[in-house]
Amino acid sequence: MAVNVGDMAPDFTLPAQNGESVSLSDFRGKKAVILYFYPKDDTPGCTAESCAFRDRYETFTDAGAEVIGISGDSVSSHRQFASKHNLPFTLLSDSGDRVRKLYDVPATLWILPGRVTYVIDKDGVIRHIFNSQLDFQGHVNESMKILETL
Repeated sequence: MAVNVGDMAPDFTLPAQNGESVSLSDFRGKKAVILYFYPKDDTPGCTAESCAFRDRYETFTDAGAEVIGISGDSVSSHRQFASKHNLPFTLLSDSGDRVRKLYDVPATLWILPGRVTYVIDKDGVIRHIFNSQLDFQGHVNESMKILETL
């Protein structure tokens, strides 16, 4: 079942690059969440997207939001990726793609895991969904534009 704008964001718990478990519900009532699904650590497009979120991270936190990236990569891979590119936000390991399936993130050409960003308000409601495999900067720009209206 697909999630849509206006739906409550499905809760989940996944391990972060530091080994700690993070739940979406940890942020409910406290912060908006920019939840971005990406295909794979340290690939050109995913690096560009993650670094674009890194470069605007302070703007997101100043606006009351937390940025969280999710891919099927391991905790160890996320740790190396975050360290290599100085990523200040949480990366979650969704091995088995359980959360990707929960959010019904579509694959590109039925093969490549999709690149979709969800803007979730502090009450846990999905306010915007941006789906683009190639517009890496668009994920950041669209998220900030919507966040400014919350």
